[in-house]
Amino acid sequence: MAMSLYELSVPTFLQTVRAVAGFLDRAARHCAETGADPNDFVNARLFADMAPFHFQVEATWHHSVWGVDALKTGVFAPPPLVGPVPFSDLQAMMGRAEASLEAFTPDEIDRCAGKELDLQIGPRRLAFTSETFILSFSLPNFHFHAVTAYDILRSRGVPIGKRDYEGRLRTRLT
Repeated sequence: MAMSLYELSVPTFLQTVRAVAGFLDRAARHCAETGADPNDFVNARLFADMAPFHFQVEATWHHSVWGVDALKTGVFAPPPLVGPVPFSDLQAMMGRAEASLEAFTPDEIDRCAGKELDLQIGPRRLAFTSETFILSFSLPNFHFHAVTAYDILRSRGVPIGKRDYEGRLRTRLT
């Protein structure tokens, strides 16, 4: 049986959004236990030329929620970046992402299958279908930013591992 557009997108985003929320919570607990300030993560970077932690979390939110919304509207139009915010606001952002993703229904997303979706990035116009947009643009960007947020926390001593990043796997029912 083929997977639907909904199954390819929403549950996949939810799995990782929930995992990001989980490792943000773990980072906050780690800070509480060690006396560190979780707000010290907000501007942390892996390398000087990479975007900071707050951007990674925000981009994770944008590529998931507005990636799926683009299937309906035909336009990828996330809100403007909010910039550095307190760590607790980043945690809340993941909560809003989860709630927004849960609000999408299989029928509304599956009706978007095969729909044309054009994306303008600077002077480049990229012509996608709904499926190629999700699989070749939105999901890769989403995972890049989620794993970069994970890597920043891990590099700063937060005790997280691969299973924290994987989140709850969607195994078949037995």
